[in-house]
This record gives sequence, C-alpha cells and structure tokens, in this order.
Amino acid sequence: MADTMQFDLVSPERRLASHLASEVHIPGADGDMTAMPDHAPIITTLRPGILSVTGPDGTDNYAVTGGFAEITSGGTSVLAEKAVPAAEMTGADIDALVADAEAAAVGHSGASKDMSDKLLADLAALRTALGV
Repeated sequence: MADTMQFDLVSPERRLASHLASEVHIPGADGDMTAMPDHAPIITTLRPGILSVTGPDGTDNYAVTGGFAEITSGGTSVLAEKAVPAAEMTGADIDALVADAEAAAVGHSGASKDMSDKLLADLAALRTALGV
C-alpha cells in the first residue's frame, strides 16, 4: 500500500494544487468522503464545502462550490466550479454566491426548489465552516 497519491485541484480560473497527498476529505453531494491511496475508483459530484488535503507539508483547506472529483488508486483529481484557499474566502464572497443562488431559484418548484434550498443550506454551512 502506498503512503501517498497524486492530488490535483483545478478550477476554470487556475490550477490551485498539484502535489502528493496522504488523504483528501471531499464534500461529496451524497455525503462527505475521504480518499486515500489505493482507494477504489469512483467519480462523485461536489457540494459547497471545505476540501481538505493532507500531505507531507501539512493540511491545506479549500472552499469549493461544486464540481466533480475523480478518485483512483493512484490519485484524486478535483475539477471545481469555483475553488479558493479557505483563508482567502470572505463574507462578501459567500454573500455573492448566496445572491446568485437565490436569483437562480426564483420560480422553482418541486424537485428544483428542493435542489435550490439544498444549495442555499450548503452555502450557509460553508459560511459557518469558514467563520465568515
């Protein structure tokens, strides 16, 4: 069993990380999960939350708003809709995300309303996790 795996985090704006990691805590749409070396292959969608990466140099935290994670035995690749180092996320950033989500939810009903409400709840939880 390997001690580390390759980790890559990219967003449409830039590549945020590419290094070895011993574990990656992922805010999956169906629940949190931790990827480690030799993990079974899986692809999951992300929900807004904190992505934590533990490597030889310590733990790095990133705020993500959605996207996909591909986990294989040799690595984890995350393609995030939006990702920033958690320390750089501000209350104004969260406010803008909430405003966009609320505007997009106007007129939704049924399952679409449920998804919109879930997104808003996830953004509120992200705000709490970040302490902003």
